Amino acid sequence: MVADQLSKVVDKTVRLIELCSVLQEENDLLKLENDSLSQLLENAKNKNAELEEKLRIMTLARSLEGKVADELGLNEKALDIKQKITEFVREIDKCIVLLKK
Repeated sequence: MVADQLSKVVDKTVRLIELCSVLQEENDLLKLENDSLSQLLENAKNKNAELEEKLRIMTLARSLEGKVADELGLNEKALDIKQKITEFVREIDKCIVLLKK
């Protein structure tokens, strides 16, 4: 009787160890997939930030060239003088920070 119970405990322990091993492998694969997806997301965020910056620069450059805002599909309020001044101040602030380093 005790031998049967011990045998059952050993069998269950072996099954638990096997299950643990399988789950560990699955966990490792999921971690790799998560890392890969995190890297892809980070790359996409960086690309998006680059494109937004290019769009901002192009919009500002075109507004300074005297292009009509309607040609760009933007409303005129987005290109008013206050925005231009704000953009210039931001650029100046960035330059000052770089010069302080």
